[in-house]
Amino acid sequence: MTPQAKLIFAISLLLGTTIVISSNHWVTIWAGLEINTLAILPLIAKSHHPRAIEAATKYFLTQATASALLLFSATTNAWYTGQWDITQLTHPAACLILTSALAMKLGLAPFHFWFPEVLQGSSLTTALILSTAMKFPPMTLLLITSPSLNPTLLTSMAILSAALGGWMGLNQTQIRKILAFSSISHLGWMAIIVSYNPKLTLLNFYLYALMTTTVFLTLNVIKTSKLSTLMTTWTKTPALSAMLMLTLLSLAGLPPFTGFLPKWFIIQELTNQNMAPAATAIALLSLLGLFFYLRLAYCATITLPPHTTNHMKQWHTNSPTGITIAILTTTSIMLLPISPMILTTI
Repeated sequence: MTPQAKLIFAISLLLGTTIVISSNHWVTIWAGLEINTLAILPLIAKSHHPRAIEAATKYFLTQATASALLLFSATTNAWYTGQWDITQLTHPAACLILTSALAMKLGLAPFHFWFPEVLQGSSLTTALILSTAMKFPPMTLLLITSPSLNPTLLTSMAILSAALGGWMGLNQTQIRKILAFSSISHLGWMAIIVSYNPKLTLLNFYLYALMTTTVFLTLNVIKTSKLSTLMTTWTKTPALSAMLMLTLLSLAGLPPFTGFLPKWFIIQELTNQNMAPAATAIALLSLLGLFFYLRLAYCATITLPPHTTNHMKQWHTNSPTGITIAILTTTSIMLLPISPMILTTI
């Protein structure tokens, strides 16, 4: 793919995102989402591998279906209320359809099946865009329309996402699939609180995007996409592997890392909203995901010599430059000093 084509697709992604987050009319929002979808498809399929073509096809069909549901929801609401404004969503059927459309776009359970397969068929850079930037427009819509959505439905989908995200990621060996199920689990935490405190959802999303970006960029630098090759990186880049381990522990939500901060606030807010059973359920279900986070962190810090032909090829690749290591290490360190215990006592 030529640099000019990449520039056009990047500008299209920015344009689509800007249109979505700055519009009040449902048709304009639908157009922005379609621009985003059409811009990311060539980036998914650029390797011309059958798995990449399959991932692009699955992504297109899923996103097209979700966009059609969103437009159908807006049309239903306009039919009964005469309003096309995004904040005037009042019809119950339209609210239910919109919740399903946004869940499908985000990869929230039970509409999550496409996300791990699409991430597995994409490159690490494209997977990073799919996990962070492409979730920002539907997340913005979720935040804006949260007063109109059904809290019970969102809570059920959130608990299901936390359960499936942790359970289905347990026996995975492909890092991109593990991070996909990690994303599904984090989306559960965002969805369960969005009706009660959207600011906490936004905080959780920002911290998740920062930590996921650090992990994907580190994996892209050390050219690792499987657990078996991750175990051979400690000898090449020990500092970067140590920072990757700390970032993964933060992504897991272990105290006193930054990833624990939004989870603590969400549990506290759910308790204040008399939803202690839901808070207990999602907290216990997040322990399932803790296992594969710890396994990733362990694989990033053990020393294992290469033992196959593919690993020998991986072992003799050029090491990343000192500037790259310094940038990623600094980004990882930024995730560490924010102690939730200190912040909540101020």
